[in-house]
Amino acid sequence: MTRIALLAGDGIGPEVTEQARRVLTVVRPDLEFVEALVGGAAYRVSGHPLPPETLDIARNSAAILFGAVGDFSLDTLPRELRPEQAILGLRRELDLFANLRPAIVWPALADASSLKPEIVAGLDILIIRELTGDIYFGQPKGIAINAAGLREGHDTMRYDEAQIARVAHVAFQAAEKRSKRVTSVDKANVLETMQLWRDVVIEVSRDYPGIALDHMYVDNAAMQLVKNPKAFDVILTGNMFGDILSDQASMLTGSIGMLPSASLNADSLGLYEPIHGSAPDIAGQDAANPLATILSAAMLLRHSLADEAGAVRIESAVEAALASGARTRDLGGKMGCTAMGDAVLAAL
Repeated sequence: MTRIALLAGDGIGPEVTEQARRVLTVVRPDLEFVEALVGGAAYRVSGHPLPPETLDIARNSAAILFGAVGDFSLDTLPRELRPEQAILGLRRELDLFANLRPAIVWPALADASSLKPEIVAGLDILIIRELTGDIYFGQPKGIAINAAGLREGHDTMRYDEAQIARVAHVAFQAAEKRSKRVTSVDKANVLETMQLWRDVVIEVSRDYPGIALDHMYVDNAAMQLVKNPKAFDVILTGNMFGDILSDQASMLTGSIGMLPSASLNADSLGLYEPIHGSAPDIAGQDAANPLATILSAAMLLRHSLADEAGAVRIESAVEAALASGARTRDLGGKMGCTAMGDAVLAAL
């Protein structure tokens, strides 16, 4: 049996991961799922959002299927104990440095996008976000009293050249299997960290003479994503900019409930999760869209288990379910989370 860590987390996490588990069990009956607490659910039991036993299970699994973390009732805790620290801790401890976020407009959902169908029809973008550096992890950070007696917050944007180079290689290698184009997004005109980013990306590009590289400032990239999104193929960017741009890209696809992601380390251990949050306002109501999690399960097969056929089988089932008219509420329909899972299983 191949062991998969199942970290459902908070809010709608347990609901959407259950549908992904159902699909994976049909496609790969050899998988063994080992559940563990994470996020707010873990804090309430153990006093920490990422208990040692959860981290141990994650380390010793072939891949991690992750739901969501976030609990508004715990937002007054010290930052290191808040639910969101669980995902940051997993990224740091497992060195999950490369985040792959495909933004695909499925044929049946071209009308669901916030943009005109002719602008987004056929859209297929891969955003590759560096995940373990930048302002989220840079030190020093904190809130202190400055010389004027005022509270002052500070965070540090920080990258070294090795961090940039390794994620750049991931982007160029991905582009080799696609349309052979990489757009590196930075803010090199005002940030020294981003000047280094651009310099290192150019250096790495020399190893890939068949890949076309262009550069774009992040503000322009945000505009072009809504003006002419099909001009992009692979977008390479840092942690903070990638966080923002990938959520923006989700609206091109019709719903944030449609975007999966994979976070990988150098040894192909991956954490697979939908990019949406825990959505506590709809938790427990069978109202969530599980497709992003189901598509994350397809990425799990592709990237950690080298099962391309299984991944394509899941993706084809999602496409068939959508083509049949299956829609959750975020897509303008009335189906619940379980019913959408049933539709994908029926297509399988």
